[in-house]
Amino acid sequence: MHPDFNESYRGTPPWDIGRPQKEFVKLAADGGIHGRVLDLGCGTGENAIFFAQRGFDVVGVDSAPLAIESARRKTRERGSSARFELGDALRLGPLGAKFDTITDCGLFHVFADRERRLYEKSVRSAIADGGTYFMLCFSPKEPTDWGGPRRVSEEEIREAFGDGWRVNYVREARIETNFHEEGGQGLLSSITAR
Repeated sequence: MHPDFNESYRGTPPWDIGRPQKEFVKLAADGGIHGRVLDLGCGTGENAIFFAQRGFDVVGVDSAPLAIESARRKTRERGSSARFELGDALRLGPLGAKFDTITDCGLFHVFADRERRLYEKSVRSAIADGGTYFMLCFSPKEPTDWGGPRRVSEEEIREAFGDGWRVNYVREARIETNFHEEGGQGLLSSITAR
């Protein structure tokens, strides 16, 4: 785990917006989310709790203990069926489960190149054949003047998810943060395991 992530949850990190990401709400409304759902880098659980409210069997995973503690508290307060596990997205084998849908809001773009290879293999180990991985990340169009994580190009996404995957689309999207009124410029990818 990156050491700053857990400490970020002592306050409100920029990515913790207190509601599910609009892009994932739209995906669910359009029927894109299906079956068992794994939310990687789930943070305090807003996306996972939203999916569970829509009737999905959902597990959220994050490496930050404070985030998982907050997510579990929210499930108790809201009566949600979402489950949250402290874990490493680069090593999903210990979950011992396969998922039909895997979502990632702002996780892939924190990894260095070497970690991206490990992450792709880890996601592949946890996704059912024919399952879909949805990734929301910052695009190269997002200005760097405020810092933030590494920006990711469509080419990088297609390279990372080549063999054993089918990239259905990579399209422009918005990532809601506490720094952006209308969301940062991002990319939403739909990638199916073959």
